[in-house]
Amino acid sequence: MKENQAGDYFVVKAKENGVSVIGMTRGRDTRFHHSEKLDKGEVMLAQFTESTSAVKIRGKAEVMTPFGKMDTEEE
Repeated sequence: MKENQAGDYFVVKAKENGVSVIGMTRGRDTRFHHSEKLDKGEVMLAQFTESTSAVKIRGKAEVMTPFGKMDTEEE
């Protein structure tokens, strides 16, 4: 399985209003460092970086990564 590396892209498509996409820091202490709110139908293209190691998504959304496509909640 491929390891997440700086430079990997992912796409989040909101399936409802108010979907939160939260970037989390890399390093000794994991912290929130950036967040975005998406409304239904909005798409966000994002990238893992040297400072972003994880992303937390709240709400119904479709997520597309190099590993495949998934929904945050089953309908």
